[in-house]
This record gives sequence, structure tokens and C-alpha cells, in this order.
Amino acid sequence: MRRVLPLCGLLLIASCGRPGAGEETGGMPGAPTGVTAVAGSATSVHVMWNAAPAAQGVDGYEVYRGPTKVTEVPGSTHMVDVVRLHPSTAYVFTVRARDSAGRLGPRSREVRATTPAAVAADRSAPTAPGRLAGRAAGGRAVQLSWSASTDDRKVVSYEIYQGGTKIHSVGGGQTATVVTGLRPDTRYSFTVRARDAADNLSPASDTVGLTTAPGTDDSRDTTPSAFRATTRTADGACYLDLSWLPPRTDGVVTEYQIQLDGRTATSLTWGGTPPRGRATYSFYLGRESGTRHRVRLRARLPDGTWGGFSPELTVTTATGGTAAP
Repeated sequence: MRRVLPLCGLLLIASCGRPGAGEETGGMPGAPTGVTAVAGSATSVHVMWNAAPAAQGVDGYEVYRGPTKVTEVPGSTHMVDVVRLHPSTAYVFTVRARDSAGRLGPRSREVRATTPAAVAADRSAPTAPGRLAGRAAGGRAVQLSWSASTDDRKVVSYEIYQGGTKIHSVGGGQTATVVTGLRPDTRYSFTVRARDAADNLSPASDTVGLTTAPGTDDSRDTTPSAFRATTRTADGACYLDLSWLPPRTDGVVTEYQIQLDGRTATSLTWGGTPPRGRATYSFYLGRESGTRHRVRLRARLPDGTWGGFSPELTVTTATGGTAAP
């Protein structure tokens, strides 16, 4: 059973022993994670997700609008533009993975997007985004930022291109993002274009070239830093106290996932404004002292994907317990 409880402005989503998102269940593919949906225009929504695990490989993905399957894409594709939608309408999307044996995995979490109002007789495209800049965020991600485009009506979305291929989309109010899933020690070129509600597309921004870091790290610059873990006892119960600094993401991080002993234990989502500085969280471990646990956490980045995990720490349930790498 999963629960969502208000807790001092924080939402706690407890796993309660069930497989975490993306874990394989009964040999079927896992549920796709990192699903996002952003309105691209008055009649389209851009849906993205991370690759789902599957013992026999993912053959394809099915995208649903509510209960209705609207499209499917090959297993190598992790994004799609859902078109022919209605303006000023709220939509709910989910994604399912299908393996090479034809088995469908569970649905992803629901994501929502609302298309803007239609704009009649608008043939004026937004200006090109300006001052595109970026930096490598480890071996598998880069961070991009740009200055806002202008439009006679309103910019609805920004589209990110790797070379000549569209790889991502963010809302019109966002001027930074993290691109993940890249290869270490590889040179990439990026541009950004703006789109308005009438589907007018701006010229491309200037090109920025970035080289990811060498090695095989999992986007180390997107991990929470200064991670600390200690244990304590209160009224005979053992608790784990965690603290960390948010990753450098050029955006606000509102959700974290905590793994305990190699399994997802808790997901934390701030309902209000998340802390910009050190964040803290505590949870119950049980009543048995002298038990060792391994703990680490990661952040959901502003573009909906997961960043890298923090270093794993080991704690022992005892008064004054401390963490060890």
C-alpha cells in the first residue's frame, strides 16, 4: 500500500515493501520513471520518460491519454508529441513499456498538462532564445540555460535540440534544464527554439558545444552534496536523521528518493517552497539497536528526470550512531 501524508509542508510517499518504480515485477518490464508532460502548443503536449528495465529488453512504449492509448513508439525512443488535442484542456498521461515477448509492464505515474487557449490568426513566431550557455554535469548530463524569447502573445514552450534532433521540451516559463542520458567524454552541440500557442516556432538560438566528463559516473554533479546520516533513539525507538544540500540544477528541486539497504524506502515531495540550503529529514527504523543500514538519496531534477545518487553511507541503530562511507 502506498500512502501520501502531509508532514510539515512535506509529502511522504511510503513504499511499504512493494517494488519501487522501475523495478521488474514477475519478469514483466518495470514502469517507466521520470515521466513529464509539457504543453507544446494549444493542440499538443510533449511527453518524456526514462528507459524502463526489462529482462528481455524493451521493444516499445505505449502512451495513454487517460485510459486511451494514443500512440506507441519504438523501445529506443523516450519522448513523443501528442497532437490533435483541444485548447484550454487538462490532460492526464501515462506510459507503459512492452518487452520483446509482447508483455506490457505497469503504467507509470500519472502526469498532467493543460493546453493553453487557442490564438486566432497568429502568424508571428517568437524571437530566438538568447545567451544559450551550459556546462557538463558529470559524464552523463549537461545543464543548459538561456534568456527568454519574446512573442506578441506568449511563449508556451522551449524545445531543446541535440544537433538537428529534438530531444526535450520545457514550459515557456522555464529558461534552464538538465539534459541526461548522455555518454561520458563525448562532445555534444545544443540549440533551443521557442514555440507559441499557435505552433509558430522561433529561429534557433546560438549553438553551445559541451563535452561530458570522462569516466562512468552517473551525473555526479546532479547529486545531493554534503550528505550526512546519523541514528538516534527516542522512547525506545530508533530513528535515522538525514541532511543534505540540493544539487546544482539551475532550477528548484521539490522531490527526493531515499534508498535504504538497496531498496526505495521513501519519496519526499515538498508541498510548499523547498529549502534552498541544507535540507533535513528523519524517519523511523524500528526498535532493534545494533542493526546496520545502508542509505543514499537522489533528487528529481526540474526536467522530471532523476539525478545521480549521493554516496552510500552506513549507519548503525544505536544512541549517537554515526555514518561511515
